Amino acid sequence: SQVVVHKGSPRGVHFRRAGPREKVYFKPDEVRACVVTCGGLCPGINTVIREIVCGLNYMYGVDDILGIVGGYRGFYSKNTVKLTPKVVNDIHKRGGTTLLTSRGGHDTVKIVDSIQDRGINQVYIIGGDGTQKGAALIHEEVEKRGMKVAVAGIPKTIDNDIAVIDKSFGFDTAVEEAQRAINAAHVEVECVENGVGVVKLMGRYSGFIAMHATLASRDVDCCLIPESPFYLEGQGGLFQFIESRMKENGHVVIVIAEGAGQEFVAQSIHDVNQKDASGNRLLLDVGLWLSHKIKDHFTQVREMDVNMKYIDPTYMIRAIPSNASDNIYCTLLAQSAVHGAMAGYTGFTVGPVNGKHAYIPIARVTETQNTVRLTDRMWARLLSSTNQPSFLNSCDDILLQQERVDRDMVDMIHKMKITST
Repeated sequence: SQVVVHKGSPRGVHFRRAGPREKVYFKPDEVRACVVTCGGLCPGINTVIREIVCGLNYMYGVDDILGIVGGYRGFYSKNTVKLTPKVVNDIHKRGGTTLLTSRGGHDTVKIVDSIQDRGINQVYIIGGDGTQKGAALIHEEVEKRGMKVAVAGIPKTIDNDIAVIDKSFGFDTAVEEAQRAINAAHVEVECVENGVGVVKLMGRYSGFIAMHATLASRDVDCCLIPESPFYLEGQGGLFQFIESRMKENGHVVIVIAEGAGQEFVAQSIHDVNQKDASGNRLLLDVGLWLSHKIKDHFTQVREMDVNMKYIDPTYMIRAIPSNASDNIYCTLLAQSAVHGAMAGYTGFTVGPVNGKHAYIPIARVTETQNTVRLTDRMWARLLSSTNQPSFLNSCDDILLQQERVDRDMVDMIHKMKITST
């Protein structure tokens, strides 16, 4: 069968090509499928739900599809809803998830008990890193009990930080919507004297949205991301850059990813190692912190009046419906998942690898996180576009910084290099 080769491995890592199979494992009238959405919101979730339901019904004649309400805990604490093409017909035009969502609530035994009691034999799980780890546990428990249940994951993260796959759904829409916030900040600071605009964008551990939005916008003077440490004071620091850019243009726009500079904020507030119900690091508001720091520095140290404008569009961005390209992408993901489950594959997730849609073992996408490589061309293009400081003294510093990011990836490649179909 056709394989998709993952770049960077000495002998190549091979995944099965996604798509319809000649033979199917399940008879349509014996299928009882369910769909669940977990974690934070992201543009395109409703499109994925819609296309799973329509794909099962139109392509395979499956009529019995349940929606699990309210995330993982919905398996054992809420009623289900019946999903039909008519019920989901126009949900892709709305943001969020019609099935509701929640963080945490993953109790493997209770969930699999519910799957068993309800006679479900196909489970479609839409969610991020923590959700997919939960899906892997469900798959293991199902296998342990000898149940004939297909478990399919559809990876969801607005940050684009899921490993192996080329890009996550909702990312294009998020970058597009982020432009509105950047444009608003630019208009605000252009209309006042010494205007400084700070826009905080999503990106807990990975600065992809901030980087792409900055490159697309052209109105940004400086982009700060978790992968590239920065400092405020002294030669080559952010304060010096802001002052020079203000003297040049009369205003400055800074984009900062939510996960950047957390070590600074933690020093001034409290410990950084708290987690939310999904196991994600609880972040402190770096945008607000940075705004206060800039204001204090220029009014007290430099004795300059600055007009600060802080914009946090996070919930506006993640709650909108997906755009055209993401809608198409969500359709492909959903159809791939349906074809895989109907063929009897289980414990897999779907996504494009080097441009081809593939079936990937769930464990592969949860082993490590995708981050911006500071040695790649895209970050170099951003530095050229904004002409911002790199906050580093030499090329060696960049390489040392990248080494930390690469170490996890190298470990993953070693584990994966003998895997093939």
